[in-house]
Amino acid sequence: MIRNEVAALLAYVDSLDPTRAPLDRPAIAERLTQWCAVLVDVAATAPHPEGRHWDASQAAFRHITTSPYPIKPSDISRPWADFRRDVLSRHSDPVPNVDPDDETAYRAALASHRRAIETGQTVATPRALMPAGSREERDQAAAARLKQFGSYVPRSVVAALASTRPGMTERRRLAVAGQPDPFNVPCPWEACRAAKGQRCVTAGHPRTDFHDARLTAAATAHARQEQPA
Repeated sequence: MIRNEVAALLAYVDSLDPTRAPLDRPAIAERLTQWCAVLVDVAATAPHPEGRHWDASQAAFRHITTSPYPIKPSDISRPWADFRRDVLSRHSDPVPNVDPDDETAYRAALASHRRAIETGQTVATPRALMPAGSREERDQAAAARLKQFGSYVPRSVVAALASTRPGMTERRRLAVAGQPDPFNVPCPWEACRAAKGQRCVTAGHPRTDFHDARLTAAATAHARQEQPA
């Protein structure tokens, strides 16, 4: 709240409870300065996604009509903190229109949007079970985002995982190049009973991973199949 808004709020408080209003000008100026310092991050009004909008004057009215103690600026800032927490808990952050690999810009965009929600400059977007629009519209939006950024996973994360997951990295490279998946061949291990493209199974119990030599054997089998007869 700016100084003029705090002054208007104090005038409203004095009209509701004139017996506690200061009488001399120095006391009035000192009280205004104190309230401005406490309410600097409190909005005068703010929207709520379910219609329970915030109004600082209504918070002052509720305190004066329900509490026997003199009103303090914290009697306004505490309800505002509860209101802000409730609004943010119902809000779903949109995807910023910035490169996700630029961490500084991405965080700044999220913080700026949340700040706008807190101060009432933007209406909070309620959480939804499914994204808005038809399935075709969601697919088009996802395809446009993939075309813009290349992947939902930041490139820095992909690069960090490449050395620790060589098998997955190779499968990803082949998929991007449009080549067949080397795992989509029968397992060369005789005791395996897994279906094509599935994890290895021994005596009916699935293993937790593929066989170590399966990638090499699959690549060899694929090369043998492409050789002319």
